[in-house]
Amino acid sequence: MIADVLKKSVLQAAIQGKLTEQLPEDGDARDLLEEIRKEKAQLIREGKLKKEKPLPEITDEEIPFDIPDNWVWVRLGDIGVWSAGLTPSRTRDDYYRSGTIPWIKTGDLNDGYVTESDERITEKAVLETNIVLREVGTVMLALYGATIGKIGILRIRSAMNQACCGCTTYSGVFNRFLFYYLLFQKDNFKKQSFGGAQPNISKAKVILNLIPLPPLSEQKRIVELLDQLLPLCDSLD
Repeated sequence: MIADVLKKSVLQAAIQGKLTEQLPEDGDARDLLEEIRKEKAQLIREGKLKKEKPLPEITDEEIPFDIPDNWVWVRLGDIGVWSAGLTPSRTRDDYYRSGTIPWIKTGDLNDGYVTESDERITEKAVLETNIVLREVGTVMLALYGATIGKIGILRIRSAMNQACCGCTTYSGVFNRFLFYYLLFQKDNFKKQSFGGAQPNISKAKVILNLIPLPPLSEQKRIVELLDQLLPLCDSLD
């Protein structure tokens, strides 16, 4: 479809820094990355985040294209806290009957804002399992089956099943910039999946993927442009 091809071209130009002007007052994303590292270290000290094995250094061979001088290449795992969800036991009716807490599955992801869920779980399910409620603004990614690469941004505080992965971005990373980058990467995630009847991509593999990180001001300008241009692409169908 013409619209899909055009949308992909627009997204590619955006994430390569070709749609926006680089402004000196934006600063350098390397300084932003240093602030992100300090924020992460503080969360670890406060016990709000577990210390994990450092992600591998980025090699020149991995870098797929050139980016503006004031941008920096990072891994997806560098820009936010990622975690997969959990499915409460289906044998426990009290975990589901009359539930009030939205429980997101891959079918609820619509490549846009997520405002409702097909199923709900109970507070008892949250209290008695390892389910973590994800906050408004969390960027969601589908990991399993035909929905691999589907994304969404939560507008409701929710739980999610194990076929979904969520990212809470650090300060200085605009969640909608991440959303658009994941939208561009959808086909790539499908190529990285493995398995037979139910192919999947793991969270561990997702966070190793690269993302070009602009300064925050430019992230916002890119998102503003894409918010305008992508609906125009859709109107061509």
